[in-house]
Amino acid sequence: MTKGQLEALISNKMVAFQREQLGRGAEGAKTYISNDMIVIRMKKSLTPAEKQLAMTKQGQGLIKEIRIQLESIIRPKLEELMESLTGAKVISIHNDISTKTGERIDMFIFNCNLEEQLKLD
Repeated sequence: MTKGQLEALISNKMVAFQREQLGRGAEGAKTYISNDMIVIRMKKSLTPAEKQLAMTKQGQGLIKEIRIQLESIIRPKLEELMESLTGAKVISIHNDISTKTGERIDMFIFNCNLEEQLKLD
């Protein structure tokens, strides 16, 4: 599998995972693999209800709080998904969502250089 093919597979799996776990997937995703890190940028990730909440400062704060709680619940499944796709151990996960644009960023740090281990071109 090429690097581009793995990046596309991860993008598709992450959108499907989001849909399965949160009831709605992003409208587009792009994955970047670099050394021991994978970054996934997902567009239009807010649910219709979150879009309404995002119209106020208080609502924006609530979205962030809810997403933090949801992430802590689904984190083990997310780690399992990424480890099954890469064959590498996830060391840490970092993520955030923009309440302004609906863009979500997920960053995974692994225990090895993925490009070297997977012999990605």
